[in-house]
Amino acid sequence: MAAVMVGMMIQSTPVSFGAVGTPILIGVNKGLDSASISATLDSLGSNWEAYLRLITSEVAIVHAITGTLIPLFMVIMLTRFFGKNKSWTEGLNIIPFAIFAGVCFTIPYALTGIFLGAEFPSLIGALVGLPIVTFAAKKGFLIPKNTWDFAPKEQWPVHWVSKLEMKLDAMTAKVPMSLTKAWIPYILVAVILVITRVSDEAKAFVKSVVIPFKDILGEGLGYSIAPLYLPGGILVFVVLLTFFLHKMEFKELKEAVSESSKVMIGAGFVLVFTIPLVRILINSGINESGFDSMPVAMANFVASSVGDIYPMFAPMIGALGAFIAGSNTVSNMMLSQFQFGVADALGVSTAFMVALQAVGAAAGNMIAIHNVVAASATVGLLDQEGETLRRTVIPTIYYCLIAGILGLIGMYTLGLTDPLMK
Repeated sequence: MAAVMVGMMIQSTPVSFGAVGTPILIGVNKGLDSASISATLDSLGSNWEAYLRLITSEVAIVHAITGTLIPLFMVIMLTRFFGKNKSWTEGLNIIPFAIFAGVCFTIPYALTGIFLGAEFPSLIGALVGLPIVTFAAKKGFLIPKNTWDFAPKEQWPVHWVSKLEMKLDAMTAKVPMSLTKAWIPYILVAVILVITRVSDEAKAFVKSVVIPFKDILGEGLGYSIAPLYLPGGILVFVVLLTFFLHKMEFKELKEAVSESSKVMIGAGFVLVFTIPLVRILINSGINESGFDSMPVAMANFVASSVGDIYPMFAPMIGALGAFIAGSNTVSNMMLSQFQFGVADALGVSTAFMVALQAVGAAAGNMIAIHNVVAASATVGLLDQEGETLRRTVIPTIYYCLIAGILGLIGMYTLGLTDPLMK
């Protein structure tokens, strides 16, 4: 149960750029009326790519500030709910090291989001932060003298314990793998992604392979996919390389594909119904009666009801969307245009408001029902989801509250702007 709680808590800061930036590149990109916004940006001397990069940068900065304390939260939640003394303060001895660990991730994370884009922050932040923190821990840097541990297993409540048992004997027949060899696939993903996004020649090459879909359903609509440029295509390519690098057997590859496909089908099943709903919401403004689209109409109502303090609530709206939909990406698809409309009605930065939506949607992953059930099932601890939710709602509230305060400061104290502001 402690593993599920901690695992859910870390589903916050990295999530906006998880799956190689999917919540931003798909969620925000498809959630906004990009055609209309792009036309306006072009008339103002800007463009859609610059606008999306601005949103990405602001998401990274807000996450970096808020997420630095998440490692500390993880420790004090453990001491409070799984310690013998049920104490919040027992975990405070770890403050120096926990903040150091948070910064080791959030600084490269934020810099990557600002300078390289939405695909890389979580990857680069982890690849840079993990070795630094591991080395520091081994050397005892900032490690407190006082230690904490769980009570003896015999004293654990029954509902803490998994119903699964890992058969370690089955792993002993495997040939040991070096740490370098184990890390190679992750490093390859990061390197290929950076090269294909930064190098114009590499980008042109991977985009040259296109699968077109023309005249869909006889409506004159078309779409195309560049499989070698998509993050998913790069992941598949690295999987094939790993098959040879790790000298795997075909049976092992088949089992890995089978297992991951089950997860993908479960997520895809939700998206099949969600994406059309989102597109209907966005395109509902195309009508003969001249009505605003549904997100814009809702935005006008909220803006007139709450007023100038709305940025405080924007992350909470995003978190609610993730809680309901079970996905940061889907929350962004459903609510980005709504958040954009509120900002436009209030006369504040639309880019920063959408960024607050994305941050809140990431925080909402800590309480997303789909995630809690999946994590509980993974460790063989079903029927205890309510216990996990009652705990993870605490860091979720913290995350949304701090992000909301940063939203108010950014909008009204720092006066953040974007190309769409007149």
